[in-house]
Amino acid sequence: MKTLYLVRHAKSSWKYDNLDDFERPLNKRGHHDAPVMGKQFKKLGILPQLIVSSPANRAATTARLIAEQLDYDEEQIRYHAAIYEASVNTLLEIVATLPSEYDEVMLIGHNPAMTELANVLGDRQIGNLPTCGVYAIQSDARTWRQLSSRRNRCLFVDKPKDHINTDF
Repeated sequence: MKTLYLVRHAKSSWKYDNLDDFERPLNKRGHHDAPVMGKQFKKLGILPQLIVSSPANRAATTARLIAEQLDYDEEQIRYHAAIYEASVNTLLEIVATLPSEYDEVMLIGHNPAMTELANVLGDRQIGNLPTCGVYAIQSDARTWRQLSSRRNRCLFVDKPKDHINTDF
């Protein structure tokens, strides 16, 4: 059994015109939302064995903020350059090459590919994975490569706005 948590990076800032897109930081809301979602994951007992993230600043920061709430060693986060500006096919290949010894993996990346990946792999179609939203997929696949060849069950879709008034 494999469980994949697809997480779109938290809300980023557009106020620095001179920054390259890759370097864009999180804005205030993004710095708030990522820990909120990390706390929610912990509350639900979600403790991924592996976190794989885009190295873009906004995604990497999201990964670190979530990892902190999960007591996941941020030095263990793996950054995969191909996630940045990836197509859904590239993300499928990244998922297919995940080590089979990991049964629960969190993948942190960018839209539109994250939404497309959720719609390709899951049995619940969504129009858009919002910033810092998560789409959780469970599969009876034994290897990550097998995940793309079947329809898998969507465990849940969640987003920070669902936890605005939640006291952790």
